[in-house]
Amino acid sequence: MDRTTSFNRSNDRATTMIRTKDQLTSDQLLTNAVTSVTTSDWKAGLPVLTGSTFTLRELRLEDAASLLAMLTTEEVSRFISPPPTTVEGFERFIIWAHRERQAGNYACYAVVPQGMTTAVGIFQLRSLDSGFTTAEWGFALGSQFWGTGIFAESARMIVDFAIDVVDVHRLEARAAVANGRGNGALRKIGAVQEGVLRRSFFRHGVHHDQVLWGIVAEDWRLQRLSQEPTGATIN
Repeated sequence: MDRTTSFNRSNDRATTMIRTKDQLTSDQLLTNAVTSVTTSDWKAGLPVLTGSTFTLRELRLEDAASLLAMLTTEEVSRFISPPPTTVEGFERFIIWAHRERQAGNYACYAVVPQGMTTAVGIFQLRSLDSGFTTAEWGFALGSQFWGTGIFAESARMIVDFAIDVVDVHRLEARAAVANGRGNGALRKIGAVQEGVLRRSFFRHGVHHDQVLWGIVAEDWRLQRLSQEPTGATIN
């Protein structure tokens, strides 16, 4: 994971997660639990994306325990903003994610490998303007699934979703300079390194420089013309 996933603010890159600001009671958590929706209207419910060995779907409350186990390890959390430290904290994050999706500000996909029923990682999209034409994205994946090919295929599917469904024109990501894995992953899928943001990410008492990566819709579409289809389907 790296700073493309943010739990505190959605400003993190390869592993950025966002902590909800709402302090919900357990009764509210149960009342507000949202079942998965398969639809083409992403604000009403995220469409299910099917890859070769995994599924990308809306977060569910039952994902909280598995996300706690997967995303709070030292190797995963090293370059991300601090994730929730309890199952209840992840439940609040999941409910917050649903609310922000309904408002049209944010989308968060759970990564579910074949043979499993709960999430082992997430991908996030956050609007940076009022029309969602410019967005930031982030991701976090349990370390046992690194090197399996899940990230590269999932990332392309998420970019396709952002550009083709949400109508994002420009997609940005940030990764700590020291995060070689995250920067390499972004470069591999076709993101363009646009600059370095000096001392822009504070973690474990250290201010880190970050690489700013960009993907522009017209460039991505041209890139797709020279590649084979990912095999993703939207239900």
